[in-house]
Amino acid sequence: MKVAGIALDAITRSPIVLLKDSSDRRALPIYIGQEQARAIMGALENQKPPRPLTHDLIVNLLETWNMTLEKVIIHSLQKDTFYAALIVQQGEVKKEIDARPSDAIAIALRTNTPIWVMEEVIADASIPVDRDADEAEQQAFREFISNLRPEDLIKRFGNDDS
Repeated sequence: MKVAGIALDAITRSPIVLLKDSSDRRALPIYIGQEQARAIMGALENQKPPRPLTHDLIVNLLETWNMTLEKVIIHSLQKDTFYAALIVQQGEVKKEIDARPSDAIAIALRTNTPIWVMEEVIADASIPVDRDADEAEQQAFREFISNLRPEDLIKRFGNDDS
């Protein structure tokens, strides 16, 4: 997924980082704090602070110790809280480090690292961006299922009785 930007909740005025899938069909809103929003915006705008901020420091540590941030994974949603991990590699050793999604995203943006979101999280918490395309896809699937006959499956996948 990619970071589409930072928005403000209309009611609470809390910042939200908005992730979008590569096809721009689904968006995943994640509520974050003001400081995390600034850190993400700074990375999106390529701002270089005069002294390293926390996320810049982490990137410096990774580089100094020849570690690579392979990917960031937002892997679960429990009681309205998202959970993420940094997948870090040093040589042949790969480690998974627990992280808040906002921190993981801020670091990923600074290192041009891919942001992955597990399908279950997308299914539970994403919102449609292109409702017409979603409806067209659902209608096409409904038509496919309604026209499917058992003998089509047997022809396609073979018969185990042979």
